[in-house]
Amino acid sequence: MDRQIRRFGVVAIVLFFILFLQLNNLQIIQGPKLANAPGNARRITKEFAHPRGVIQTADGVVVAKSVRTNDLYKWKRVYPHGPLYADVTGYFSIIYGLTGVEQTYDQYLSGRNAPITHLSDLLTPDAQRVDNVTLTISSKLQQVAAGALGNRQGAVVALDPRTGAILAMVSQPTFDPNKLASHDSSEVHRAWSTYLKDPSQPLVPAAYRVRYPPGSTFKVITSSAVYDHKPALAHKSIRPASQIQLPDTTNTFHNYDNEVCGGTLPALLKVSCDTGFAKIGLALGASNLAAEADAFGFNKTPPLDVSPPPVPSNFPAPSSFANNLPGLAFSAIGQENVAATPLEMALVAGTIADHGTMMAPHVMSQIRDNQGNLVKQWTPHPWLRPTSAATARKVKRLMVGVVNGGTATDIALPGVQLAAKTGTSQLGPGNNDTDDWMIAFGPAGPGQTPKVAVAVVVPHQAPSATGASVAGPIVKAVISAALGTP
Repeated sequence: MDRQIRRFGVVAIVLFFILFLQLNNLQIIQGPKLANAPGNARRITKEFAHPRGVIQTADGVVVAKSVRTNDLYKWKRVYPHGPLYADVTGYFSIIYGLTGVEQTYDQYLSGRNAPITHLSDLLTPDAQRVDNVTLTISSKLQQVAAGALGNRQGAVVALDPRTGAILAMVSQPTFDPNKLASHDSSEVHRAWSTYLKDPSQPLVPAAYRVRYPPGSTFKVITSSAVYDHKPALAHKSIRPASQIQLPDTTNTFHNYDNEVCGGTLPALLKVSCDTGFAKIGLALGASNLAAEADAFGFNKTPPLDVSPPPVPSNFPAPSSFANNLPGLAFSAIGQENVAATPLEMALVAGTIADHGTMMAPHVMSQIRDNQGNLVKQWTPHPWLRPTSAATARKVKRLMVGVVNGGTATDIALPGVQLAAKTGTSQLGPGNNDTDDWMIAFGPAGPGQTPKVAVAVVVPHQAPSATGASVAGPIVKAVISAALGTP
């Protein structure tokens, strides 16, 4: 009997020790994770028991706020302009958590970390001390960009090249964050299911999380590579041709609509000569072209302050061209396996505009508490320095030529000099669609400081469509609004 009692006692002690370890595991190790899990009812009830801070545009338009409800959760997140700012704000959902600025700046919007700075704070419940986020987005520019894009699939990104501030960011299709912020779980599930089943992926912001072949807009980087790695190529005259034979193959490489073009670099970029840039790409070599693409941020994640973060744009490794020189020719004009987000190409335009410096992109301008005190302010800083001021100045001159008598003449504004590059990317065998691009900045006259850089992509257009005809009017509308021109 004593032996059985002792055995039982040992087992009880072991079980008690295991229970002790598990309790410590749950409270100390797993506690924070479980507390913040999206499905934790206690966490959800606590978060919705008080209002979150306001998110507003640079010009004071409220794009996210909390309103009182009569249900269990007390407060609901509301997005007064529906889908218009969804790329930036993201959503705040009982079921699916947070995205966008709602997630990135949650610690401020929720007020959990709001410091006590005044005696009156001691008399204010913690839940009421929240911070408000002011964006860099201009409501005027956002509306113009969305209106110009219309119902067409695609994206528009406009930024200030001097600071990296995002002035407008629109994707189409998009989603209505109000449907995901509802307190009606069946409504939320229904909306989520509808969005997920949509093949156009409205929950994925095309502006910074979808990659497209950049087509001839990539020739801006190829041109920069010429000045940075083999400047003699800038003065080499390419023999005019409508097609060339690709190396190591019997295949030929054609210009758009079999046009005949040639000459030196300024002439090639002005008319977007594919055969000429294919030859330049082959003369540059894979290592130089890949190095330039990497310097401009390809294969890197742009540090935009949204969540989930942007996807990196892609340029193949030099080794991938070892037995594929035709691929190098196509990559030099932004095709083959080259893919870029609209954000990346806006940053490329901004780099040329800002003397070779790529400023870190951002959507937060400042954060203030509910008494108006400054809590946090964005300090503009470079992300990369892709090229020299001398190269940027030369490439800017080339892009001005594209507007003055080249493929982007239709975006010209009275009294304002612009710089641009068009792009029309064929999507390959068996697919006759085109992805139509334009990047631009202005003002770009002598001695002027560019104030806005824009990238537009409109994918899956007819074979006859071009970047100039499809993306051009959108670029013109956004730049005109940004510069205040008629």
